[in-house]
Amino acid sequence: MSRAGAVRRIGLLILAANVVLAAAKGWVWLDTGSLAVGSEAANSLVDAVYATVVLAGLYLTTQPPDSEHPHGHERIEPFVALAIALGIFLTGGTVLWQSVTAVLAGSVAATESPVAIAVLAGAALVKAGLYRYSLSASRTHDSPALAATALDNRNDVLTAGAALVGVVGARLGFPLLDPLAAALVSVGILYTGVDVVRDNVPYLVGGAPSEALQRRILRRALAHPDVEGAHDVIAHYVGPEIDVSLHIEVEGDRTLREAHDIESAVVESIRALDDVDDVFVHIDPKELGEWKRDPETDRLVRRSEEPMDDEPNADGG
Repeated sequence: MSRAGAVRRIGLLILAANVVLAAAKGWVWLDTGSLAVGSEAANSLVDAVYATVVLAGLYLTTQPPDSEHPHGHERIEPFVALAIALGIFLTGGTVLWQSVTAVLAGSVAATESPVAIAVLAGAALVKAGLYRYSLSASRTHDSPALAATALDNRNDVLTAGAALVGVVGARLGFPLLDPLAAALVSVGILYTGVDVVRDNVPYLVGGAPSEALQRRILRRALAHPDVEGAHDVIAHYVGPEIDVSLHIEVEGDRTLREAHDIESAVVESIRALDDVDDVFVHIDPKELGEWKRDPETDRLVRRSEEPMDDEPNADGG
């Protein structure tokens, strides 16, 4: 299945699951009055609302390139992930507020209903499945929005587990476990929101990719037999994709056609790397005195741990 079809299918699945869970938890909350179950109902309702936002965002990101967006619409994805982070903060803050208020007021509405236990346990299992599914899909399709969605589903497993602890605690005669467990998990929810923001900010501000990927880019450039060196290698995120620019050092006696072929081969070799979008290569002839030492390039070459024989030659060999 194409990337576009996959992310839309996952978005629809998550939206449908959250609507069903919100309805089931809401029904149990109205029947029992449990704070833990009510917090979980609110959690699923918020999830359903922003899952709609995510689905709309993913629809936009998977549209084909057009005259106004020649590189496609994937750069919208980090904004979708930040919308998910907003939902995470809202959920964590709501649960924390309700829990602290209940503890300070000394009024804890807990339930011993076996139906509540069944609904919360089922919710935890569903969310665990969605977490694994979203995480796998985010890695397969390199989607920041799906990665953020996976983290949110992992949070939902924790919140459902906390609510379950509260309900079981009430059955055992410890009703305060209900709001205390919810308060503890709310801190984890808020921290995950911070993680989502931190993970997506580099996509928006042109951050550099991992050093391992930078080394692979450099090794591919240097793999060409006519490239004697490289300098001023710059790789940075433009949305979830990476643009690369670099200078390669070539003997100046090459014909224009040979220089063009060298440049094209290096460009295609680097562009074949996952996540790389545009590659810009400038050729520096030795005779013009433009070859130079680049300490950062030398450091990346020395630290490279990847064997050369698993990289294709930049000339296609």
